Amino acid sequence: MIAGIDLGTQGIKVLLLRDDFRPLARSFVEYPTSFPQPGWAEQQPALWDQALGKAMREALGQAGLRPEAVKAIGITGQLDGCLGIGQDGRPLTPCLIWMDRRAHLEMPKALLRHMRRVAGVNPDPGHMAAKLRWLLDNVPESVNAACFHQPVSYMVRRLTGNNVCDHSLASTTMLYGLAAQKYDSNLLQVFGVSREWLPRIGRAEDRAGPLSESGAELSGLPAGTPVAVGTGDDFASPLGAGLVDPGDVACVLGTAEVVGALSQIPVIDAEGLVETHPYPGGSYFVENPGWLSGGSLSWFIDVFRLATIEELTRCAQAVPPGSAGVLFLPALNGSMAPEWVPAARGCFYGLTAAHTTGHMARAVLEGCAFAMRDVIDRLKKLSVPADRVLLMGGGAKSRLWAQIRADVCNMTVRRIVDVDTAPIGAAMLGAVAAGLRPDLRRCAEELKGEWEDFPPNPATSAAYEKAYCRGHRMFDSLRPMFANREGE
Repeated sequence: MIAGIDLGTQGIKVLLLRDDFRPLARSFVEYPTSFPQPGWAEQQPALWDQALGKAMREALGQAGLRPEAVKAIGITGQLDGCLGIGQDGRPLTPCLIWMDRRAHLEMPKALLRHMRRVAGVNPDPGHMAAKLRWLLDNVPESVNAACFHQPVSYMVRRLTGNNVCDHSLASTTMLYGLAAQKYDSNLLQVFGVSREWLPRIGRAEDRAGPLSESGAELSGLPAGTPVAVGTGDDFASPLGAGLVDPGDVACVLGTAEVVGALSQIPVIDAEGLVETHPYPGGSYFVENPGWLSGGSLSWFIDVFRLATIEELTRCAQAVPPGSAGVLFLPALNGSMAPEWVPAARGCFYGLTAAHTTGHMARAVLEGCAFAMRDVIDRLKKLSVPADRVLLMGGGAKSRLWAQIRADVCNMTVRRIVDVDTAPIGAAMLGAVAAGLRPDLRRCAEELKGEWEDFPPNPATSAAYEKAYCRGHRMFDSLRPMFANREGE
């Protein structure tokens, strides 16, 4: 049996799989996010530690198996967080998670172009280097840190005692050189970061180490169990859906929406809508790391006092495509499409007294789909293969949302039935690390996922083309507001 662990934004998931990758049991344990100020978002790593043991116990209980049955462990989770740890591996700071935007960046255009060319990423307050610098400048305990981690590499350190992350995660830091495949000395100097403060880099499917005695106590699994280096959920989710070759666009509908596709060569977007990262098993993942998408639905449900996501879907289903002129900009945590503008904020436009909750609900679904199209159009412009959309993550449960996306992009959308693919991807890494499989391609060939296809409706696609163009005009009109956010 293999354990796939997903250290997510809302909680931790443990998926136990048979050696043939068929799910056997799963558990989910929530933990809170703290928002001390507007634009700030923190989590306490101690809550992750506590949640892991509880989730593992629950999953083993469901399976009716003893801990000794687990032969391999793989870990994935949220990207772009940052926390400092002491020599004992214990956290010295809270984790500034991916949603945190406090580490404002102002860079000369020449440096921005250099970072895109060398690292394949955009200078952004969400990325780890900006957060690391903010911690050093503002949290006194940070100067005593032995290492700074993202959430996944932190959990690997807690389980094995080793500070290591994979190339994919390292490439999201703003400190990694794509060509050299290592931390870049010039970028380290830009942020005033010492190489010694960062985990070493290995392949995601490498063995990070055996489960240590303290890791065994934390997880409830036997010491000595092989633990993979692991990777971020942007990469584990498409991997767990079997994506190992170019051709399909992966759209992961979690709290954030990740849209990307594989390329055999590193592709640099001079305009910066997409970033490029090494992908587990080879090739590159050209992606937009996402806007609050599932998070926008959760926000809408809370604010409009709906009972469930199903109620939101029913409200939206009663409204025609285009939401009778209502538009939604999915920028509750900054804009990521059609452009990266951290200072942007979400909004509705086009409301009249005739509009209802249903119109606004559908506008949220459509606004996120419009952003997905922005990314897909850019991938095609960069000659990245993008023939079909693979939909996964919690938001993929909605058949309405899948059809909206097919119509907006005028492309077939293939929705995986078992939407939770990130821990499957983590388990694949664990299987290779433990020697249960020779490589990730073999793992992907053995996956037996069920899919449902949604071909586009030409009539609806035509209606969405008009709404999509109106959305771009709205974005352009709002530009002066993005640089003048009063009230924050």
